[in-house]
Amino acid sequence: MNEASDPSRVINLSQRLDPASERVGELLGAVRSIASKRLQQWVGNAFEHVDDALFDLAEKAENNAAQMHYFDGMREVRKRRPAVERSFLGAISRHIGELAHPQQSSGSSTSFGAVELTLVADNELEESLAITSMIGKNESRLSRDLFAVNQRLSVICGGRKVEDASNPVAPAILAQAFRQALHELSADMRVKLIIYKLFDRYVLSSLEDLYQEINTELVRAGVLPQLRHEVPRGDAKAAGAAGQATDEAAGDIPSDLLQTLHALFSARRGPAVGGNVGMHALSSGPLPSANELLGALSVLQSQIASAGPLPYAQPDDAAALTREVLQLKGQLLTQIGALRGEKPSHVATIDEDTIDLVGMLFEFILEDRNLPAAMQVMLARLQIPYLKAAILDRKLFAHRQHPARRLLDCLAEQAKSWSEESDRDHRLYDKVKSIVDQLLHDFDDDMGVFERLLVDLQQFQDVNKRRSELAEQRVAESTRGREKLEQARRRAAREILDRIGEHKLPPLVHGVLARAWANHLVLTLLRQGETSPEFKSALRFVDDFIASTKPATSPESRQMLRQMLPGIERALRQGLANVAFQEQDIERLLGQLHTYYRQQLGETLDAAEVVAVDEDAAMLAIPDSIQPVIDQGTAPQDSVEEDLAEAPLDSPEWHQVQALQPGTWLEFCLPDEPMTRAKLSWISPMSGRYLFVNRRGLKVADYSPQELTALLTDGQARMLAANALFDRAMSAIVDKLSQPDAVPPADTAAE
Repeated sequence: MNEASDPSRVINLSQRLDPASERVGELLGAVRSIASKRLQQWVGNAFEHVDDALFDLAEKAENNAAQMHYFDGMREVRKRRPAVERSFLGAISRHIGELAHPQQSSGSSTSFGAVELTLVADNELEESLAITSMIGKNESRLSRDLFAVNQRLSVICGGRKVEDASNPVAPAILAQAFRQALHELSADMRVKLIIYKLFDRYVLSSLEDLYQEINTELVRAGVLPQLRHEVPRGDAKAAGAAGQATDEAAGDIPSDLLQTLHALFSARRGPAVGGNVGMHALSSGPLPSANELLGALSVLQSQIASAGPLPYAQPDDAAALTREVLQLKGQLLTQIGALRGEKPSHVATIDEDTIDLVGMLFEFILEDRNLPAAMQVMLARLQIPYLKAAILDRKLFAHRQHPARRLLDCLAEQAKSWSEESDRDHRLYDKVKSIVDQLLHDFDDDMGVFERLLVDLQQFQDVNKRRSELAEQRVAESTRGREKLEQARRRAAREILDRIGEHKLPPLVHGVLARAWANHLVLTLLRQGETSPEFKSALRFVDDFIASTKPATSPESRQMLRQMLPGIERALRQGLANVAFQEQDIERLLGQLHTYYRQQLGETLDAAEVVAVDEDAAMLAIPDSIQPVIDQGTAPQDSVEEDLAEAPLDSPEWHQVQALQPGTWLEFCLPDEPMTRAKLSWISPMSGRYLFVNRRGLKVADYSPQELTALLTDGQARMLAANALFDRAMSAIVDKLSQPDAVPPADTAAE
């Protein structure tokens, strides 16, 4: 009997296993076997590509020293690869085994302390950020399958909660284990960063297959067979429930990043006088409590809300708001002083870190060119609500799936696609403005408001996405149809011109081929294809029609022409009817051809018949509705081949264009045209042209690779970042604080 179908073998949350039981050992052994097999294959594949990647970089190195770094790295990797792989796979195997013995693994994970992190070298910080970025990207992408693995492992381990941060096959543990394994290498950090990229590409990007296999195996063994493979939202009516849903949805950000931030803030401020003070030395009163901070923020928030509706963004608004962002700490302490009767000179270190971190987040928003200016100004108004949220719930910066963080990311993602041209009805602008207004007016201490607004925004996004996808599909189909038509026209023209060659055709015959018959070839190509008997027959007609214009000067040639004419007339009638010739037009054209062939056969014509085939009158037999496909003596040029031949293949912009993927957003600032933002919707497999649409799915432009490269080179187009606003901001903040000349952020507390 199949285990999953045997009720006695089904395990659920009310029947958790004893971690020491034989059954647990079997199940964890199965998980270890699956993980070891997959990871060994993937990490080996990653290392197989290291040589090529480093060799390419060595060839492009700016100097001999840099080149030697890469060559030395290649030799070091070849020598130490087996040790790295053993260390990595061994660590994961141990972590899986330790799931059954939590007391043995409680101290196995290592993290830097705040004091140590103040001394972290730049290259180690760079390494930490690379790993943090990898983990965040993949945790978000894999949340559904990973959630199911976490739940099933929790059941196996007796109900002890397994999260992304403690699951041995989650991106966080895998990345940290690989980082430890790379200690076997003494290679330059530039080499290690290349290896991390390959690890991300060939290992972390493949984890979906691993999770599905583990889930399938555990379901077969009867572990939570009815578990829904989706992350529960939780109850949005209460902050606690929202936080619980957050915990279940995704693990913490690796502690390295947050500890790094606290350490960098501390290092920039200098030594503290006490263990719990901020930048300033002494205070005349007690430190402000969290409630005092929240009260003062509420007063400031109400002042902004009472100022009336937000005006439409003006060019100078961003600069003014940046000053406000930097001055908030001083305003906050002044407001606390007004409420308590004396102004404190500083706040607790953890509160000051939070104030500075939120301030730098919104300073980043006002500098982020991924956001249009009008949206920058609108989102910057959320600084106080988000500072209140960060004080109320410290997990805002620690959880990627925190509702407040997801709401800001979602707002920024919608804002990225906005332009006045694509939002003439102000639907998106008004929606973002409505959410900002609600947070400014309604948010006090109910953290559930972020979840409710997020759901509202996602519903708005889903409705508009369905509309835009339908429009986008129609645009792509229309473009695809035009390209197929153009390709068929070029093919028909080439076939006819190749057959005409050096022949000097009578105007009537050339007109039939260039207009009516070329259109017949185009339709046959589109409907039946180039390998069809119909297309081959249509090409044979071209050969016969051209041959029929050769002078018939001998009895044999005249006899041959007479034999060809019935077939020519029959094929011509059929082809003309295919391109919608009216019957009277067909008869008129055939009448002119009869007259022409009588001349070819040497028959005597009267004066009226001679006029009928005069060069000026010959084309009158072909209706104006039948458009020419080719002009006499000229062949169409393959513009795509020309573009590719002339494109600057060695420029960075050309490589950017070649790497572009559908879904990427660009900003276009063309002369005498308003700024517009457009998404790469489709790359034509026929012409290679790039089709761009706006947020409503309507066509903005299409460019050849060469044209798009030129726009990027001239600064008339630029790519917009694809990763989330919060992630970009955190990386930028760490980078800014790590600069040697950085100053303590927003130091206005004493004003």
